[in-house]
Amino acid sequence: MFSGIIEELGQVVALKQEQGNLHITVKSGYTNDNVNFAEALKIDQSIAHNGVCLTVVEIKNNTYTVTVIEESLKKTNLGLLKVGDSINLERCMKLGDRLDGHIVQGHVDQTAVCKKVEETNGSWMFTFEYDASLGNITVEKGSVCVNGVSLTVVNSKDNSFSVCIIPYTFEHTNFKNIKQNSVVNLEFDILGKYISKLVKR
Repeated sequence: MFSGIIEELGQVVALKQEQGNLHITVKSGYTNDNVNFAEALKIDQSIAHNGVCLTVVEIKNNTYTVTVIEESLKKTNLGLLKVGDSINLERCMKLGDRLDGHIVQGHVDQTAVCKKVEETNGSWMFTFEYDASLGNITVEKGSVCVNGVSLTVVNSKDNSFSVCIIPYTFEHTNFKNIKQNSVVNLEFDILGKYISKLVKR
């Protein structure tokens, strides 16, 4: 379980394809409590990478490796990663911590394409379009997770929505690298998904 509050911006340093799986090796810096991100991990720990929950399988020399299975590669943007790309990182929540974002499972529902980036007097508005035929929805002022970042929806439409990004989030996540036609991961609000399913029944 995650909150959608990004802890660290990692860098992809190696990619290795093995049958249908992709092994991603990530190098990262220090967390807010001055601990090296990789050194603070342990084998089998769950980490969100651009919002995708993945298990640590190896830790070595301030880097760690996770494995993405074929199913996750089909549903997310992780298969588009290249060496040198930045990736949003978040360790799972600890019981008793404040929930600053919203409840995020790390189970990406689908990808979206960035259609527009607008600078709006010190902040940025990003507009994303997604395939509405998969049954996912947003609601105005509701929550959505984009590349692992917990955000508030504005301009909610049937197959698109926008989010506003403050300077801190822009600088400390890979939103600064998102441009028109960039592909991002989406996880829709879990409460909304349950309600939507109940209504259909």
